[in-house]
Amino acid sequence: METSKNKRKTEARALTKNIKISPHKMRIVIEKIRDCSYVQAQNTLKILPYRACYPIFQLLRSAAANATNNMGLKKELIISRIEVSEGPFSKRIQARAKGRAFCLRKQTCHLTIVLTEPPD
Repeated sequence: METSKNKRKTEARALTKNIKISPHKMRIVIEKIRDCSYVQAQNTLKILPYRACYPIFQLLRSAAANATNNMGLKKELIISRIEVSEGPFSKRIQARAKGRAFCLRKQTCHLTIVLTEPPD
């Protein structure tokens, strides 16, 4: 069994927080690129018409740069783990009929991508 220190040397990760897109909308895109290779995920994200693709694309490139520069891994990488979690939300007030007010929740999310080399 590998220890956590040895495992971390073979994986490159990137994290971004407080993306102003709801986690549900991010998960729609993430399900399409989970367990793909780095190149295949890049091509898929360029084609998809969702607004959530751009922050995922940027973070994927950042994780690949971390893999090559910090870890010394090859370019043939696969996405071993990609996850979205809920971030803090801000409240806004929307005017409604008869002088009432309605509370809106502007959601944010956190995104984590882990890249590893494919098993031999």
